[in-house]
Amino acid sequence: MAEILVLYYSRNGSVARLARQIARGVEEVDGARARLRTVPPVAPVTRTAAPPVPEDGAPFVEGADFDECDGLLLGSPTRFGNMAAPLKHCLDGLGAQWASGILVGKPAGVFTSTTTMHGGQESTLLSMMVPLLHHGCVIAGIPFTEPALNTTRSGGTPYGASHVAGGNDDPQPTGEEAQLARALGRRVATLAVKLAR
Repeated sequence: MAEILVLYYSRNGSVARLARQIARGVEEVDGARARLRTVPPVAPVTRTAAPPVPEDGAPFVEGADFDECDGLLLGSPTRFGNMAAPLKHCLDGLGAQWASGILVGKPAGVFTSTTTMHGGQESTLLSMMVPLLHHGCVIAGIPFTEPALNTTRSGGTPYGASHVAGGNDDPQPTGEEAQLARALGRRVATLAVKLAR
């Protein structure tokens, strides 16, 4: 069974909901299973450590999750056109995985959420791809053969799945955003299953 790590940081729930749609897409592929994980928040001044287990939602990621995955999907809200600090902090701590080459050749994709259409979705997705390339991952996007990519009026790009939360910060993906998120999950899972043969 190919294990696909769906790793994300979500502050207001939008990215978490996209992650669940991506996990659904992964689970639609025979021979693939999604492993949902999140990262703890970070602060400029740390007084107390985050609890070892979050109060709700996906568990925090551990080194073994990277070691055991056959594919990887990263998600983050947009922060000035870049990934959020908690996800970057997690990626910065993967020196041992980089040195051992544990992620080399594994398929990977990315997803994000922004408040506005022009809030930096594509640059955020690209920012998450850079460390994946350094780890030797095989980057998978969403091809234009996915019909929703041609009709969406909100989130969804060839670089990865995305969601536009809007001024009211609606965390629920539209039908097309959810479709594209599931398509990305299926794509990475399908590649992982083929590569594992």
